[in-house]
Amino acid sequence: MSGIVGDNVDDGSGVIKASVGGATISASDPATDTNATLGTQWANSTSGEYFVCTDATTDENVWTNVGEGTGDIEPYSIGGTQYGYTSGGTNPSNVIEKFSFTSDGDASDVGDLTVARWGPAGQSSSTHGYSSGGYASGTNNEIDKFSFTSDGDATDVGDITVSRAYVTGQVSTTHGYTAGGYTSSNVIDKFSFSSDGDASDVGDITVARYEAAGQSSATHGYASGGNDGSASDVIDKHSFSSDGDATDVGNLSVARRVSGGQSSSTHGYASGGNDGSASDVIDKHSFSSDGDASDVGDITVARESNVGQSSTTYGYTSGGWTGSYSNVIDKFSFSSDGDASDVGDLTAGRYGEAGQQY
Repeated sequence: MSGIVGDNVDDGSGVIKASVGGATISASDPATDTNATLGTQWANSTSGEYFVCTDATTDENVWTNVGEGTGDIEPYSIGGTQYGYTSGGTNPSNVIEKFSFTSDGDASDVGDLTVARWGPAGQSSSTHGYSSGGYASGTNNEIDKFSFTSDGDATDVGDITVSRAYVTGQVSTTHGYTAGGYTSSNVIDKFSFSSDGDASDVGDITVARYEAAGQSSATHGYASGGNDGSASDVIDKHSFSSDGDATDVGNLSVARRVSGGQSSSTHGYASGGNDGSASDVIDKHSFSSDGDASDVGDITVARESNVGQSSTTYGYTSGGWTGSYSNVIDKFSFSSDGDASDVGDLTAGRYGEAGQQY
């Protein structure tokens, strides 16, 4: 269809643009890269939904649904808005604890894993936290799941394909991923968030290793650093849209293992770890273009085997080993590079936990 519709002009593309004021009318919703000015209005002529642009950041627009329907359109972020969680850790621990993203402070003990263990991978859906794999008296294959909306113990909802520890976790909107692990595994497993069950082997990371940090963009999972017999600087990524092997897309600024992983909507971070001794480095790498990471700041205490959590605005690093158990919770900004600040304590010093966020 083309021509005039009232005061609106259809340019033949299917998008009808108001000639003077009013809304853009289209048969589909706007997207995060539908770049507009603040206050721009958008009407979906198919669904009747009505949106207003409330954040005009280039390619990261936020379109707020102001009609009768639900669902805002905003950039994907792994980050939570309410709480960060740690689960498991030494020696070995079954503790699940949480700390607030909305106000700085200490963590509280809110439940237990089904098996006490350290070195599991952490994953987060929109409603539940997961801990997969780990080590107790031997390597574990359990996938534990616990609720974000009510405090309580985890349940065992499935198994990863190979028992292993010091695995790294990534998440898409629909699945959790568990990659690598001790002893020197290259397996990438995935399991569903919508139905409980076992994981399936969907690919390999480029180099078999364990103790890598995990990050997630909207489209890919990343495993950075780790231990392949010595400290690694490799940054791997694998696709969420199609099963398959990872590719090597860059390097950390310093080869190291047992770092904490964090993710903003645009970048992955690796904080702390061991590069021959405990490290305080915060590395950052882009999701939009492959390449090396850069050193953008320091955590407050150099440590290894710390775990990462991500809010929508900050990265968090909790626990770790400094020569003794650490209980420190650090946070650093995603919007500006710089050092972390100490904002609270875990209920007890521990290392090798899994991290989740809600």
